[in-house]
Amino acid sequence: MENFFSERAHCTRFRNELSPTASISASVVQGSSIGPASYVVTAFDMRAQNNGNVIIKYADDTYLVVPAANSHTCADELLHIQA
Repeated sequence: MENFFSERAHCTRFRNELSPTASISASVVQGSSIGPASYVVTAFDMRAQNNGNVIIKYADDTYLVVPAANSHTCADELLHIQA
């Protein structure tokens, strides 16, 4: 399992051009058989830190919704998600 989640990278091909390779240190491997289970484990306890903000989880996506009245909390929420 450790090998599956470590040292992953991604690049994108558009027409005849290939982007530089970027390391992936977080996230779920989409299209993998273990992807849905790893998303559940990763996102299970993720909650918004400030009243009025909401974290929405669906399938293998996570959305942070911050109303305009709470725009001053964006940095705190993103730091919490990163941690």
